[in-house]
Amino acid sequence: MKEYKFGYIHSIETMGLVDGPGIRIVVFMQGCMLRCLFCHNPDTWEKKSNNYMSSKQIVDEIRKYRPYIESGGGVTFSGGEPLMQSEFLLDMLKLCKKSGIHTCLDTSGTAYNKRYLKEILKYTDLVILDIKAITEKKYKKMTGKSMDMFNYFLNELNKSNNKVWIRQVIIPGINDNYEYINKLKEYLKQFKNIEKVELLPYHKMGIEKYRKLNIKYRLNAEEANVDEVKKLEKLFSDNFQI
Repeated sequence: MKEYKFGYIHSIETMGLVDGPGIRIVVFMQGCMLRCLFCHNPDTWEKKSNNYMSSKQIVDEIRKYRPYIESGGGVTFSGGEPLMQSEFLLDMLKLCKKSGIHTCLDTSGTAYNKRYLKEILKYTDLVILDIKAITEKKYKKMTGKSMDMFNYFLNELNKSNNKVWIRQVIIPGINDNYEYINKLKEYLKQFKNIEKVELLPYHKMGIEKYRKLNIKYRLNAEEANVDEVKKLEKLFSDNFQI
């Protein structure tokens, strides 16, 4: 009899429309090593035992929605940082693939166990990769960590030939300018198999969570103007080959 892995789950969204192609079941996992200044989910930072579930329990739940997701949809593992529970994540990915379910990993490319990383990418159909910053100095300021783990992940991702979507949060006063967008274009040329690039407007919808958790919110920035972000997105898409 198979011995299933157990892990910490924050929540499961059953009809996700923005975290990958088609209708998605989005599994939000607990735990993240980064402390991004713009994070709106501080409640996912620590591993908690209130939703300690087996890989079989999760995939059985996903299978209930197959009629909705089997036509171009699937499951997306998000967080927090799903790679922080690498062995548990891999077990869920394998069970999903065995059931013919399209798999997506929404990740910052950190907190992984190297032992499982190659196999995780093997069982992942699509990687949605969050770009925090493109220089070591800015990355450390934004996340509190160095880029070493991210750079290793990028190297493994390029070797895997996975399809990739890129996400970049646009923050007024930090990266909402043409100079940064042009640098981002150049930076992304090292990535293989990019299918899509999304520029996401920074928002403050998570601030109330910080207050409830008694955590200081450290980013002093205005919310991004959606129309201005669209202009930057158009600038980005001009002459960027996908």
